[in-house]
Amino acid sequence: MRAILLVACLMYAGAAQAGPPAEIMARGSVKAAVSPNYAPLDWRDPATGELTGFDHDLGNALGKQLGLTIEWVPSTFEQMIPSLETGRVDVILSAITDLPSRRGTMTFVNYYRSGPQAFVRIDRAAEFPNNAALCGKTIGASRKTNYAKEVATWSQANCVANGKPDIIFAGNDGPADSRLQLKQNRIDAGLQGNETLHYMMKLEPNAYVLVGEPLRQQLAGIAFPKRSEALRDAFADALRTLIADGTYHKLLDKYQLSTNAVSEVTIDAGQ
Repeated sequence: MRAILLVACLMYAGAAQAGPPAEIMARGSVKAAVSPNYAPLDWRDPATGELTGFDHDLGNALGKQLGLTIEWVPSTFEQMIPSLETGRVDVILSAITDLPSRRGTMTFVNYYRSGPQAFVRIDRAAEFPNNAALCGKTIGASRKTNYAKEVATWSQANCVANGKPDIIFAGNDGPADSRLQLKQNRIDAGLQGNETLHYMMKLEPNAYVLVGEPLRQQLAGIAFPKRSEALRDAFADALRTLIADGTYHKLLDKYQLSTNAVSEVTIDAGQ
């Protein structure tokens, strides 16, 4: 019995001391892909050109907790996943949604909640008292996201099923394109992650209003290759520490993202 208890204690101690892989620790850094065009999570300070945002600050805090430097690798959204799969970067820390369809090659540490949120020009606010008013209208959003599928699913369940016309989805190049198309009356509403909207409305005050609630809730994740479970688990443990000591919530508050907080760290929990 004593021998069994000794083995169990040693196994527990080994698990408690688990950290980043030896090759990462020897290098002293983690290469993290970031697409700096998604404020307030990822963007460049217009005054200095330096990377900034919630992801940047959180990533550096996680690195410090792990005794590692985060080596940021700016990238386009389209390049991030191939870079992760081919080993050019170790992680993606750039507001990527944890989707089951992405888990063939990736695994995620879920670190904030998001949701596709519709918004309209303020002069049309009265036309859109709730999400149901979107039925039969044209919504613009980035074609790089899964929002076309999200809109179609929501529309079928909430518009078509109730005898209302389907929502028309107009794919575009991103949030800036949506705002331009709204101003030009080419679309009726824009759609983007609700985590970005407070920042957007601060930049353009009295220009837009939100419509109802997000169409659904999603989980964003720090993405790792499937083969990098040890590094993933080390980041998950570091994030748990930052939640416990208050750092995580201070950073969320700094970027007006407190409503996007997760209450616990999960792995591959996005739906």
